[in-house]
Amino acid sequence: MKDCEVLVLNVQPDHAYLVVMIPPKLSISTLMGVLKGRSTIRLYNRFPHIRKKLWGNHFWARGYFADTVGVNEVIIRRYVRHQDKVDQELDQQMELLGD
Repeated sequence: MKDCEVLVLNVQPDHAYLVVMIPPKLSISTLMGVLKGRSTIRLYNRFPHIRKKLWGNHFWARGYFADTVGVNEVIIRRYVRHQDKVDQELDQQMELLGD
């Protein structure tokens, strides 16, 4: 989208983390609708078989989490950048516990 800048992106098998700078006039719900909609169309065009595996043709989950960054920007960027390692460690711990 115009005037938006993705600062950090971390894509996982079943979710994505991102830090994005948006102009004040753009609502987060509008941004998320566009991101989810356009990415779904591109994925369906590139990988048509994905559509057959989805329930009700929905690629993304219904909701999302959003927050402002403020003074913690460096910490949040680091968190997003390295979240895959944290997720992997949690998965390993769950396997050890018998899930």
